[in-house]
This record gives sequence, C-alpha cells and structure tokens, in this order.
Amino acid sequence: MLHFMSFKSLFIVSFALWTLSCSPEKKAQKDFKYAKYERVIKYYKGVLSKQPNNPKANYFVAESYRLSNRIKEAEPFYAKAKGRGSKKDSAGLYYAKSLQANGKYDLEKKELEELAASAIDNEKLKDRAQKEIQGLEYLSQLADKKNYYQVKNLDAINTPLADYGPAYSNNVLYFASSRANSKIYEASGTPFTDLFQADTKGANVDISTLKALPEGINASDVNTGSITFSADGKLMIFARGNTGKKKGAKDVDLFLSRFRNGAWLPATPININTPDYWESTPSLSPDGRTLYFSSNRKNGYGGLDLYSALMDSRGRFGKVKNLGPDINTAGDELFPYIAENGKLYFSSDGHPGYGMLDLFVVNRANGKNSIANLGPTMNSTGDDFGMFLFKPDRGFFTSNREGGKGDDDIYTFKNDDPNLRVVNYTLEGITYSLRKDSAREILPDTKISLLAENGDVMQDFTTGNDGKFLFRVFENENYFLLGERDGYITKRQTFTTKGKSVPLESLKELVTNITLDTLLILDRKAKGLTFRLNNIYFEYDKADINPDAAHELDKLVELLNDNPEIKIEMGSHTDSVASDAYNLELSQRRAESTVNYLIRRGIDPKRLEAKGYGESKPIARNTNPDGSDNPRGRDKNRRTEFRILEIGPNVKKTEEFDEEKYFKDNKDKDN
Repeated sequence: MLHFMSFKSLFIVSFALWTLSCSPEKKAQKDFKYAKYERVIKYYKGVLSKQPNNPKANYFVAESYRLSNRIKEAEPFYAKAKGRGSKKDSAGLYYAKSLQANGKYDLEKKELEELAASAIDNEKLKDRAQKEIQGLEYLSQLADKKNYYQVKNLDAINTPLADYGPAYSNNVLYFASSRANSKIYEASGTPFTDLFQADTKGANVDISTLKALPEGINASDVNTGSITFSADGKLMIFARGNTGKKKGAKDVDLFLSRFRNGAWLPATPININTPDYWESTPSLSPDGRTLYFSSNRKNGYGGLDLYSALMDSRGRFGKVKNLGPDINTAGDELFPYIAENGKLYFSSDGHPGYGMLDLFVVNRANGKNSIANLGPTMNSTGDDFGMFLFKPDRGFFTSNREGGKGDDDIYTFKNDDPNLRVVNYTLEGITYSLRKDSAREILPDTKISLLAENGDVMQDFTTGNDGKFLFRVFENENYFLLGERDGYITKRQTFTTKGKSVPLESLKELVTNITLDTLLILDRKAKGLTFRLNNIYFEYDKADINPDAAHELDKLVELLNDNPEIKIEMGSHTDSVASDAYNLELSQRRAESTVNYLIRRGIDPKRLEAKGYGESKPIARNTNPDGSDNPRGRDKNRRTEFRILEIGPNVKKTEEFDEEKYFKDNKDKDN
C-alpha cells in the first residue's frame, strides 16, 4: 500500500505534530512524535488484540495510517475511535475521508451529515463537512459528462515498490523510486526513495538506459524525489526529505543543481526554504521564471498550500505568494504543474474528489479561475497526482489505484477530445525612453510587471539590452503594464486582449501561438520636467472637474502613488480671451481645483502645489498672422500640466493631516 513519505515528494510530518498529553506508553508516544508510524501501529494493534474497542488504541492506529498516507486502512479504526474525548470531531472527519477513499460514498455522506449537525460549536468543522457533502453532489454531476482520457500503466518502468513524480526533459524521463534503496524509512516501513532517469521518446521508455542520478543529488538515509527542470534542461530543482531520526533535519526542503561540464553539480538548498516547515513538489513554469511548490508554512488555508516564487536575474527566488483560496483549501494541495498552454494542474484532497488525492485543472476565463476535476478516468479512489504533459494531448501522472503493480505507479494518458485546441497568447513588448529630440531609444534593465485588472501582480520581467519583455496572457482580459527603472518615472499602462482572441472553431491545428505587440515609453525623472495632461477641459468661466477630466486625473493619482518620492506643481493655462488679470485668477482656481481633486483621492497635499499661469505661457498662436482667431491654437493653450518640483524620500500622508479641515480652510469648491 502507498506510504505517505515515498510519494507526494517527501511529505513529512514535522516533530511538532504531536500535541497529545503524555501517557504510560511513552515509547509508542515518542515514536508517534517522531513519525515512526510502523512502530506505533505494531504497538497499538497489540493493545487491540486484547481490547478491540479501545478508543485510544484505535485512534493512534488510525492516525498512524492516515499520516503515513494509508487512510484506506484507517477506516475500521476511525470507526471505533470517534468517541475518544477531544478527538471526536477530527476522528469523525477523517473517518468520512477514509470511507471516501474506499469508495463508500453513501456512508461517507451520512457520516458528514451527522458531523455537520453535531458540530454546533465548531463552525470551521461544520463548514468543512458541508463542503465535503457538496463535493459528493459535484461528483454525481461529473459522472454525466463524457470523458475523453485514455490511461495506461507504464509497465516498462514500474515495480512493486513506489515509482512516482514523472518529469520529462530533453527526451529523458525522470522519476522517484524506492527500487534500489535497501534502507527503510520508519514512518512507513518502506525503502527510501531516490531519483532515476531513462531515455524515452514520449511514452516509449528505453529501460536499458535506466540509472540513478549521482550522489550529490541522491543521498543515503533520506527521501529524494519530485523533480522539475528549466526548459533548456540545465537547471533542476527537487525535494529532499528528512532522515526520520531525532537528530536529523525535521523538514523537507527544495534543492537546486545546475548542469555544468557534462555533469550535475552537487545540490544546494534554495533560499525560500523555511525553518521548521517543509517545501516540496516543485514545478518551474515553461519560461523558467516562476517556481510553484507546496508548503505547510504559516498563514495558509489548510495543511498544504500551493505557492509561487519569482526567480530574479541572479537565480534567487523571492516574492513568495500563496495562490489563494480559489485553489487552496482546508485540505492538501500539492504537485502543481504549469503546462505550455498556461493552465495550472495540481492534486488535492480538499476539492471534490473520488477518494484521496485527485487531479484538477484551473481553467481561466474572463479573468476568473474555475477548478475542474479531471474525471473518473484520470482519478480513482486512490491517490492520483504528479501530472506532466509532454504534448498538449498526452503525458504522465502517478497513481496507486487498484490494478497497479503494488505501490505508486507511473501511468501514461492521452486526451482524445475532438474539440481539444490549445491557443497560447503571448504579449511581446519593447521598453523605450525619449531623447531630447523626442526620438525613441531602447531602455534596458527595466523591470516590467504584468498586473491583473484588480492590480495583483501576475508576472515580472527585467528587460535586457534589447529592451524586450515577454508575458503569457489570456483571452478576454484587461491588464496593466507597470514599468520601473532608477532615474525614470514609474509608469502604468493599460493593455487588453479583449477583441483579440481567435475563435477555437476556426482552428485546424492542435496548438496555435498568437503574439500580441505593445511598447512602453518611460519618461526621465528630473526636477523641472513638465508633462501635459490630455482631456483636462473646463466649462467656460468655470473650474469644476468634469467626468472626462476626472478620468485623466485618476491616471495622475496612479502615477503619484507609483512614484511617492516626487512633488509636483499642477499648472493651469488659458488662451488670450478676456483680460490678463481675469485669466490669471481663472487659471489659479482651475489649478487649485485639480489639486483638491488629487487630495480627495488620497494624495498628500504636501506633495502638491497649484499654480495658475493665465495666458502668460502660450505654446501656440491664439490668433493668425492676419489677426483672425486661431481656434486650434487657443485649444492648445487651454491646457493643464504638471511639473516635477522635487525628488526626494517617499512622502507619506501624515497622521496630522485633517482632510475636512483642509478643505474648510481652503474653501474648496471642487465638485
């Protein structure tokens, strides 16, 4: 039977798991604390041979099976452990999950309904039970949908021991296996796992090329597994577990190795590992810039959550981000995988599934994510995980379903959906600056961020000497491009894919690549530079902000928020109609009106000055040489500009600033 550590890329229960009070069976309790579950099972089964209904013994046997990923075997023990004092609720939930793992959905539903009804003082447990019930209803709906997947055991590679976590790179299949390790992991009573490789053409494996990865990657007395590669195959990241011993490492970490001079360098831990928690099941995005992984670090949504981290130009990872409650649940999410089409696949026992871990895909439409179970062919009542596509319609995954060779097996699959079409949308752009003669020149070393419509950062890119940036985008979505570089004003620019998508029914090929183009021009940041604002118009003889002007000023609010170190002057100009004195007074009121609007949008007044210039600084002729009126010239002269007054430390709104008092004192007339 599948064990918790040799699959799932080294899931380890940390030493802190045990929070139970001491008991006479100190040795068994100590074994439980240090995840030596086989010893715990042996001891408490001895107790049960004399006291078969002992709730405590049943509980520890059930928990030991569950924590070593054998929840199917835990079912009869949880059934007798539900009455064990403070553990009643959790035992009830895990009993229901063990029923699900054994395909007993009707009994599971009954147990969940009883649990939800009894969890009066535990809203979290009640909510979990109700979601599990909804999940059973979802499965009945899923059964009515046609499934196009064909699945086959990869007999050439599998053994009666654990074989899992396939990854494909440069016609080589990599995977974890316990086939060659004679040392036993005490959590499960099964051998430790190592990483192996074999040449393959798609799913046709040349078993004669099978070999273990070298020392420095694999390590004795420790589980190694769950591997991912950069697109060029020269960088690998994998997970390495603990020894299971008191003096050993107590977590699972991610390690990195590079291929140099025909060999893999000794692996080193990457910088996002956290002490006392574990990180595992890594997966690099197709462009190699984003690492996805699973972790039980603090402030997650359940046991194991999916996270992402961005790689910088030095190969270090940062900006670790939880993928959020749409994907992560109160259960476990792990084995993320980003396909070439940008879709995220992962495994979970928290989303509606058939038993233990199921395979899911995140479908994105109109800027929103929806989670879909891959159905009863890809999923089973066992664990199904570790998906990898080597073509858009076929790939590998792992399962310990009935009919395999024993423990985890690697399977191949093919998707025969006649309507399967993959469209990859890519946004390519170039970053420029302007010379004094207004000619464009390439701007290298610029950080460009792709933001979702709600402002969340989706991807980052740093341009090279060619100034180019590249992003994966999706159809029918609005985005922002944010450009940042020292010495330049940070700029936010809109981009949309709406109206640019290709109808799937018009496509003949399985894969279609669509490239969309844009450019981003950054302005130098220098004291005294002046920028004209478009569409800031006022009604005749008035200083009220109309909707069109408000829209443009909102863009300025974004610019000021993105550039908190600049102080600006809002300058208003008029044409030559009316007297000089009147135009000066009118332009001052208009400048103050724009400043007050910005303040109402949260900009600190200390960063703003209002200046009316009247008709004193025309940029075009108000009249023609013959003295006749020049409407186009007057239109250009009636303008609003902002000028950089100071560049200094970030200016933040002070607690002393009283907005109501400010406008009262200044007799604000802005609408």
